[in-house]
Amino acid sequence: MKDERVRQFVDTNVLVYAHDSSAGEKHEKAKKLIADLWNTREGCISIQVLQELFVTLVKKVPMPLKLEAATAVIQDLGQWAIHLPDVNDILEAIEIHRQYNLSFWDSMIVCSARSMNCTILWSEDLNAGQIYMGVKVENPFV
Repeated sequence: MKDERVRQFVDTNVLVYAHDSSAGEKHEKAKKLIADLWNTREGCISIQVLQELFVTLVKKVPMPLKLEAATAVIQDLGQWAIHLPDVNDILEAIEIHRQYNLSFWDSMIVCSARSMNCTILWSEDLNAGQIYMGVKVENPFV
């Protein structure tokens, strides 16, 4: 039987909203999306996303998480499919940066999603509906 799952990459900002209870409606929408991706096993992230998420949850959100709670979030997300970029990925991200005029860090996100064969990239930061190298950006908040 063929695997019919659609791999979906989640950008840091969506995960932040899922764990930031002060984010109101965005919190609820992001939390539902993450739960759905968890249940279907379609969620993908990268080491970059985990690093950014940890720093944001303990330092940058209005109600920062305690170190133990943020660590538990990272441990849980460690069960997802995770991209570990290498030098070739950095070179590809540079090309994405050049071709699409994205920031280098956003280019790394696109590169990771593409490397994991994701067809959807959930992000608030990138242009919803835009397709980058076969990966379509969706904004869960619109």
